Amino acid sequence: MADQPGGLDSVINKISGKIDGYNSSSSSGSDDGHPSKINAVKSHVFRLFGRDKPVHTVLGGGKPADVLLWRNKKNSAGILGGATALWILFELLEYQLITLVCHILILVLALVFTRSYASSFINKSPPQIPDFRLPEDRLLEVVSALRIEINHVISNLRNIASGRDLKKFLRAFIGLWVLSMVGSWCNFLTLLYTSVVLLHTVPVLYEKYDDQVDAFAEKALIEVKKQYAVFSAEVLSKIPMGALKEKKKD
Repeated sequence: MADQPGGLDSVINKISGKIDGYNSSSSSGSDDGHPSKINAVKSHVFRLFGRDKPVHTVLGGGKPADVLLWRNKKNSAGILGGATALWILFELLEYQLITLVCHILILVLALVFTRSYASSFINKSPPQIPDFRLPEDRLLEVVSALRIEINHVISNLRNIASGRDLKKFLRAFIGLWVLSMVGSWCNFLTLLYTSVVLLHTVPVLYEKYDDQVDAFAEKALIEVKKQYAVFSAEVLSKIPMGALKEKKKD
């Protein structure tokens, strides 16, 4: 009889241990299952350009992405303000590039020369003029990256012109036609300035309202696919492609 309380305590401890184990397993299962459901739902959400990463990562990350998304407001405002000032000078005031560069150099040389010349009269050390030189490795990196991009564009144009993919040809044709129309409306400087403004406004607005934009883009993409299916059935399907494929096989 003296062993009964100890045996009763052991039974109670076993039962409580089983209850705690069941609760912990059920809670962990719910914690593991709930995020998986959320992730499954998120994986099916339509994202513009098929992105599955944040906008900052899609833009390449680092300082360029910080500037475009206004993470560093001083740099972003400085670049946009400088582009605006240049556009006003060249487009509205009709300033010429060579004239502007010469006037800036004249102003800088006059200020530095005046300060250096006056320092001998006021017993002050002359200003230290930095020895600025273009680094060869950085310049070669820029040229190499530019060469790679140009070769990539040329390769894509070659593949499109080879007649292997009609869809790519139509996309390139429509894209170039739209670009030519835009070029007829404004000159290159205005187009470049418009691109800078769009790069500093569209990404940050899209990051802020990405859910609404993605929902609208999904509906627009569905409608475009419907219209393309109609166009393909009524026009593209009637284009004889058999002879062209036979020539390629030969």
